[in-house]
Amino acid sequence: MQSDLESLTSPVATGAAATVVLLRDGERGLEVLLAERPRDRGSFPGAWVFPGGAVDAADAAGHPIDGIDAARRAAVRETREEVGLELDPDELVPFSHWTPPKGSPKQLTTTFFAVRMPDGELRLAPDEVVAAEWLRPVDALERHAAGSMTLWPPTWVTLHGLASAASVDEALDELRRGEVRPFVARVADGGSTILWQEDDEYADAERIREREPAVPDDAPDAEGNRHRLMMDRLPWVYLDSF
Repeated sequence: MQSDLESLTSPVATGAAATVVLLRDGERGLEVLLAERPRDRGSFPGAWVFPGGAVDAADAAGHPIDGIDAARRAAVRETREEVGLELDPDELVPFSHWTPPKGSPKQLTTTFFAVRMPDGELRLAPDEVVAAEWLRPVDALERHAAGSMTLWPPTWVTLHGLASAASVDEALDELRRGEVRPFVARVADGGSTILWQEDDEYADAERIREREPAVPDDAPDAEGNRHRLMMDRLPWVYLDSF
């Protein structure tokens, strides 16, 4: 787990990827599509993720591979390949940008997009997706807290951010009004905490990276700026004072 976790959390990247958060209105509120990766191969084995993958040269079409247009094309292609849905690239709403670490096997900086579920039926690529399920964000987070669903930090934080949205319209309106938020992270506390760049301890993350995990201070009166995900216990605790 440590090497995979570190692959999401360092300020160095040599490639690009795109991820798509598909949204629909369910009977009990907003739902997102999560896909389970195979346990015996590929990236994030056994984890539940949003559709997506690496930007390739054809997606870039002669332009920078880390550009937003290349990411849009990759998002459309990967969604078609993995779950059989055809997206309109103009409908994709970019909302976050995740940068991976130095030394990771796949150093891909990933743009997250959100979009309303288009017409069509799911057709899962068996070599990439074992199962897919529509879930309310809060239900996915509860499964993770119970230990029955594997989520990685970008997926978990995205679900946390969508948990209060009552509908697709509300979620997309809020994301369109915001900026594309960067998440450049570092690991601390022996790998049990991720710090993002706004956190007061971010600059010292390398120094405290190898210290023994401790019960983090998530009390309301904790001093200083906090933007971190604490993973020493379930449920995970996310602090964002911004």
